[in-house]
Amino acid sequence: MNTTNKFRLENDALGNIMIPANAYYGPQTQRAVENFPISGLTLPQCFIKAQGVIKSSAAATNVELGSLPPQIGKPIIAACDEIIEGKWDSHFVVDVYQAGAGTSQNMNINEVIANRAKEISNGSEDIHPNDHVNMSQSTNDTFPSALNIAAVESISEGLLPALEKLQLELQNNADQFMPIIKAGRTHLHDGVPIRLGQEFAGYAETIRSVKQQIQSNITNLYEIGLGGNAVGTKINLNPQYTQKIIEKICIKTNRPFRQPKNIFAFMQNMSEPIRCMLTLKELSIHLIKITSDLRLLSSGPRTGLAEILLPPVQPGSTVMPGKVNPAILEMTHMICCQIIGYETAVSTAGKASQLEINVMMPLIAHTFLHSLELLTNTLNTLVDKCIKGIQANTSTCKKWMEESLSLVTGLSPIIGYDAASQIGIKADSENKTLKEVLQEKNLLTDEVLKAIDPKGMV
Repeated sequence: MNTTNKFRLENDALGNIMIPANAYYGPQTQRAVENFPISGLTLPQCFIKAQGVIKSSAAATNVELGSLPPQIGKPIIAACDEIIEGKWDSHFVVDVYQAGAGTSQNMNINEVIANRAKEISNGSEDIHPNDHVNMSQSTNDTFPSALNIAAVESISEGLLPALEKLQLELQNNADQFMPIIKAGRTHLHDGVPIRLGQEFAGYAETIRSVKQQIQSNITNLYEIGLGGNAVGTKINLNPQYTQKIIEKICIKTNRPFRQPKNIFAFMQNMSEPIRCMLTLKELSIHLIKITSDLRLLSSGPRTGLAEILLPPVQPGSTVMPGKVNPAILEMTHMICCQIIGYETAVSTAGKASQLEINVMMPLIAHTFLHSLELLTNTLNTLVDKCIKGIQANTSTCKKWMEESLSLVTGLSPIIGYDAASQIGIKADSENKTLKEVLQEKNLLTDEVLKAIDPKGMV
């Protein structure tokens, strides 16, 4: 930030403090920078953009209600529009791990807007970060509202399209692989036949189901508690403010945000981020299952199952020449492990909803929004660099199917479970095929051949 090594002197309720001369933020942000040199992580641009939407809508509402002079409100709105565009992202410098509830984050944007608005007005107006930019607001209502707005955008514009793409590509694989019959497996041991396409159809439906659940989560995220102010009592607020600001936010975002059913419940709890993270955890569990299956099905290429072939993306070993690993699947598994850990962090932080607010909101915002970003990027990469290029190894599928002893299951209705078991055990112990054992026992009739034909069993 301070490339010139020049500073300016400002003061707040705690006294004087030096601030980089070219920084739009002010003393409270600077104190947060000095007090919390923790991770170097800041809240993402989607959250800053959502804050900008709220601050702009608040200023416009306050001007409309006569609470804020237009000569102050208009520069504030102009500064907010620049923030929404991402023009001043480098001036949002408060660490994720900051003072509880996000007061420092709220003051960061208040100060940036105030100082930029002064510039826009050519210094003709004394624009105050609290009295003007933060008018009719509190950290306690704007922070969780900004989180919901940012999450809706991240899910609608990122995660849901990525899930849709994954579902469609898995379904394409299912349709393409439906003619291929292969050995099913339970407990990682031979099971009755299944179509390779049926296996992939299960994956596609699993993703569709989670996608539907996330769409339901969005419906609840449309509740934003603006106007609650500090504790939900709407103190120092024009009675028309809440309805008007939400109307303006709906226009700016083109989304149906609404007031909560109960403003006090909204401000006391972080219910929707907690619920959404549970869905993201479930998605991660399913993705671990699917990618683990694909790793098993592609294992080999000579000593594993090798029923499918993955597109090679990079060399897999520094010592074994020519080795190619399932790198994209492994990366996906790692991300899912991270999301499962993140869900634990959010649910644990949710326990900090004491009395009127939750003071762990910055951690929840960072973890939730980062989860959405990670999963969106991961799903797009998974589809583009792996799922789209999967091919069936038809000959290997046929080989394992013909050698599978699970075909003996088709004999149960004809000769009974116990007799069928003995044939299977004999074939396994003597390393013979089912047909060879049945031939030895003079049981290889047309009816029996039909019963152990994989095509008839699927």
